Amino acid sequence: MAKGFNKVILMGNLTRDPEVRTTSGGQSVANFSLAVNRSWKDQNGQTQEVVSYIDCVAWGKAGEIIAQYLNKGRPVLVSGRLDQRSWEDKETGGKRSKVEVVVEDFNFIDSGSGGNQKSGESETPRPSGGAKKPAAPVAEEIDDRPIDLSEIPF
Repeated sequence: MAKGFNKVILMGNLTRDPEVRTTSGGQSVANFSLAVNRSWKDQNGQTQEVVSYIDCVAWGKAGEIIAQYLNKGRPVLVSGRLDQRSWEDKETGGKRSKVEVVVEDFNFIDSGSGGNQKSGESETPRPSGGAKKPAAPVAEEIDDRPIDLSEIPF
């Protein structure tokens, strides 16, 4: 039997502040939801847009970092796997299920400016990445000589 493949990559905005809990075993888990927009043009050329709301769960240190630095409205890129949970509803006695993204990796999309910081946080400057790369040569600076194949070392 072929081995399955389960990988999800999403970029969206948090619909609410992440909720962090600690399991009885002492592991942190953060739950949050992403709003992911999709737009297209219909038959009449009008732009249409639909929003999907995707529940996500991040375990351990990843969940703690997400809860510390992200809040409602902030964009984030997450990758992970789909997981389906099911449980008995205590009120109705029926079976319930939910599909969510188990976050395995994430990237912050913006620097935190724009008033979306959590209260009490101050933005700290990020260290520079060292010297800047030299600019690519402009087209006029590139020699127009034909390439001599004997000069290629392989």
